[in-house]
Amino acid sequence: MELLNFEGQSVLDSRDVAKMIGKQHSNLMRDIHCYIRDIKPNSNLNPADFFIPSTYTDKNNQVRPCYLLPRLGCEFVANKLTGKKGNQFTAQYVSLFNSMKEQISNPVEQALKSFPIPRTMGEALRLAADEADQLARQKPKVDYYDSQMRNPGLMTTTEIAKDFGWSASKLNKWLEAHHIIYKQGDHWVLYQRYAGQGYTQYEPYAYKNYKGRGIHNNLKWTQKGRKFIYDKLAEHDIHPTLEQIELLGD
Repeated sequence: MELLNFEGQSVLDSRDVAKMIGKQHSNLMRDIHCYIRDIKPNSNLNPADFFIPSTYTDKNNQVRPCYLLPRLGCEFVANKLTGKKGNQFTAQYVSLFNSMKEQISNPVEQALKSFPIPRTMGEALRLAADEADQLARQKPKVDYYDSQMRNPGLMTTTEIAKDFGWSASKLNKWLEAHHIIYKQGDHWVLYQRYAGQGYTQYEPYAYKNYKGRGIHNNLKWTQKGRKFIYDKLAEHDIHPTLEQIELLGD
């Protein structure tokens, strides 16, 4: 069970909430529809602050409705529960949201946990040797950064995918399979654990279809996000076309 990120806020999928409270998703959807109907008449309340309409694709490739629940929505559902199930659900969602809040509010502490501090001269020398070896093995990566990572501004998935000889669709599917992004309605969003890292930005653009005019938020990658994708692919021995040519020439 993990939090998702929807346009900058932490949310839970209603399907996961249903599992957490031991209820059929269809029954929870019915309850949410009732909650929204009760909230709507109050002009000071916005149902979308509690329950965000969304969709998902089932195993039969059919698009089904669901909701995304921010903390307010989880609290609303919890207040409707009683006894052990209510207490357990409250404990779970509070722990999830607080854990994510701590990660966002203490980035330095989280970063320090990822970098061991040597306690002895022996450990320091070993770390230095390991780092030197890693830098030697990563020389093609450094060259690639130097030549490709200087371009400022946002990039589309299509532009990044071309570096690897891939299509945007192939790269999106790879990122989805590795739980980095997921499809939310008609657009892609980051999983919560990667949100707030400066990897992406949403760039709005206007569109017009048979339903009229609207605004769509298009996910684009920063240069930091581009490097993040490069590193993730490299972990699976997938390298940019330019780097593959350099490696073949060695």
